[in-house]
Amino acid sequence: MQDFRARPSVQDVARLAGVSLGTVSNVLNNPGRVTPGTLAKVTKAIDQLGFVRNDAARQLKAGKSKTIGLILLDSANPFFSDLASGAEDEALPHGHAVIIGNTAVKQDREANYLGLFEEQRVAGIVISPMGDVTGEVLKLRDRGTPAVLADRKADPKICCSVSMDDFAGGKLAVQHLLDRGAKRIAFVGGPMEFEQIAQRLLGAKEAVASSPGATLEVIPSQDLTVLTGRAIGEQIIARPREERPRAIFAANDLLAVGLMQAFVVESRIRIPEDIMLIGYDDIDFASAAIVPLSSVNQNAKLLGAKAVELLFDEIENPEGHQHQALVFQPELVVRASSS
Repeated sequence: MQDFRARPSVQDVARLAGVSLGTVSNVLNNPGRVTPGTLAKVTKAIDQLGFVRNDAARQLKAGKSKTIGLILLDSANPFFSDLASGAEDEALPHGHAVIIGNTAVKQDREANYLGLFEEQRVAGIVISPMGDVTGEVLKLRDRGTPAVLADRKADPKICCSVSMDDFAGGKLAVQHLLDRGAKRIAFVGGPMEFEQIAQRLLGAKEAVASSPGATLEVIPSQDLTVLTGRAIGEQIIARPREERPRAIFAANDLLAVGLMQAFVVESRIRIPEDIMLIGYDDIDFASAAIVPLSSVNQNAKLLGAKAVELLFDEIENPEGHQHQALVFQPELVVRASSS
């Protein structure tokens, strides 16, 4: 059985090194104030004891933290993994670590992480919310914790935000399918409570409305997973050939991959000969799919990095900081699934 002994304290270090607590504190926080001989003696005692400083206690005393909280909508989606990667890359040069909370698209978990991160006195919070979190953000700010929204536009009177133009992305995707000759197009996605999904659908509808003879069928999904995409794909396969769409715009790449699996595994529907397919997010797997997947790229790493950049501007310059609502334009990446 492992022996879990009490961790050595700063008092233990001082006792072994034969110095005062104040000297050990200087070694840890202001080593320039300590003579080389004393520094070497204290450092040796730290190594010998295996002492690890209690940084959380130090930060609590100082009222400052070297961590920021990042609340993700769904860490199982590679898009949010990329967003987290961008956030971490931006936080490290500022000397901060990122603590990640995954809400798994659950409202109670989102609220729990907001409270937990505030209790941990994080320097600030970046959140990819389920819905409107204006009230929560205002409460955080009133209590001294700045927050930035990622992948969701916010009123710059309230807080900073970074997002992609999902309306433009939806229009871009469907216009590509129309340009490839498709007239019967289906949109697969949901829930529509997600503003991003609703905007992609609105963009798709506008593209179809400007194309005479084109139609858009909306096939709602309860979530945005591969399994759901596969189930919807099976439903489309069961239709008579003449009732199937000629092209499908999936609200994210995971749905598109599920649709592709249903179509291709048993070779019942050819992509793109029978049905053209385009996704959204351009996750890494899109280019490596059975049929390389066309997708709308919204650069998740950029969103994460810019969100943290805005957060640190507010943390480090609270008086001069001006809230911004940054909206980036997505890009179409065409691959074999629609060409």
